[in-house]
Amino acid sequence: MSDAAIDAPLPPVDDSCAGPCPQSNVKHVVILVQENHTFDNHFGRYCTAPAGSNPTCNDGPACCEAAPQSDPSGVPLGNLDDNAMGLWDPDHTSSCESQEMDNGAMDKYGGPGPCGDPRNVVTSDPTIIQPYWDLAASGAIADRYFQPIVGQSSSNDMYMARANFVFEDNDFGPTGAVGVKCSLTPADMTYTDTTLGDLLDAANVPWTYYAGGYAAQAAASAQGICASHPDDCPANLNLYPCTFDPSDVPFEYYATTRDVPAHIADDTQFFSDLQNGTLPAIAFVRAVGYKSEHPGQFTKLSTGVQYVTTAISAVLASRYRDDTLILFTYDEGGGYFDHVSPPPNSAIDQKPYGTRIPFVVLGPFAKKNYVSHVVMEHSSFVKFLEWNFLGGATGQLGTRDTVVSSIADLLDETAVGAAVPN
Repeated sequence: MSDAAIDAPLPPVDDSCAGPCPQSNVKHVVILVQENHTFDNHFGRYCTAPAGSNPTCNDGPACCEAAPQSDPSGVPLGNLDDNAMGLWDPDHTSSCESQEMDNGAMDKYGGPGPCGDPRNVVTSDPTIIQPYWDLAASGAIADRYFQPIVGQSSSNDMYMARANFVFEDNDFGPTGAVGVKCSLTPADMTYTDTTLGDLLDAANVPWTYYAGGYAAQAAASAQGICASHPDDCPANLNLYPCTFDPSDVPFEYYATTRDVPAHIADDTQFFSDLQNGTLPAIAFVRAVGYKSEHPGQFTKLSTGVQYVTTAISAVLASRYRDDTLILFTYDEGGGYFDHVSPPPNSAIDQKPYGTRIPFVVLGPFAKKNYVSHVVMEHSSFVKFLEWNFLGGATGQLGTRDTVVSSIADLLDETAVGAAVPN
């Protein structure tokens, strides 16, 4: 994106509020969710402080710990490039992740044991991941942001909707959702607890989950078939990772929000809404599997990096650039090694935290070249969304949003224009 394109005048944003007006200058939040990488994976060679040094400073790479040269069992750190990622998907079930973490020793990722493998002990190739390091330098990162529960994607995604435990691993798919019959999940389930989406709807705050492949899967489902794989999906499968899987979207598990047109759309619609001035206050954006960095099935790390940087550039070149907070994270760590022990089990649902995952905050409201050491997880940004868009109160779900730290430490209070509760 050229500087001229970014600096070009754009039509103004409509600042009217259908529900409560935001508590701050943050009028829009874009949440980009990729898949299955730990903090050490992507930022273990960006950070330069010695492993285990626990730095307290906040100014850039010297203030976060580098990945060690080997895991505690002595398996040397390998290089995760496109080929390596596409050929190996670590076991990231809750049983395996628990075994590998070994009560915080973090010493079973490379083996021995039924789950360990040297291919789990890797950091991402700098020539591929450099754009993410550039993003971190332009914004703020958290080096103590953990996946909220040990295990696979769907169980962690649920914390973005409920800020609480719902089920283990990928044990269930959402009953009746678009594409569920084409999903890899073994059973269907519908839940009725109040979600963030329900709170936003009650307050007339617009929100949408933009999911890659959704339009094609919806069109195919209307004909009673599964969507065909796109030509550029290397796995050549008419299911995940080539097509939309509803188990990746937590709001699909709830009848109040499942396949509601206002709340789920194809990710191509995200780019159209940016262009047309129709972006909702809160936008989740998730790539289809082969663009999400999910390991295995010949997916490429570079494809995911391109997807994320394109989406972020589109926001920063849009009419929304001056009032949008961009949050970029991963659903879970994917079974890859990370050297930092998770915090104790949550006092709310008594479930164990998993490994650290990347969390990057960007845009005009983010601190610059900043490293936060505050312990956070997906419930932390739910807490911020409650405060900013739902009248200033946090803990409205009555779950982990009542006890977690918010994302306040990553935000520039002057730019935000208000003191964000932590």
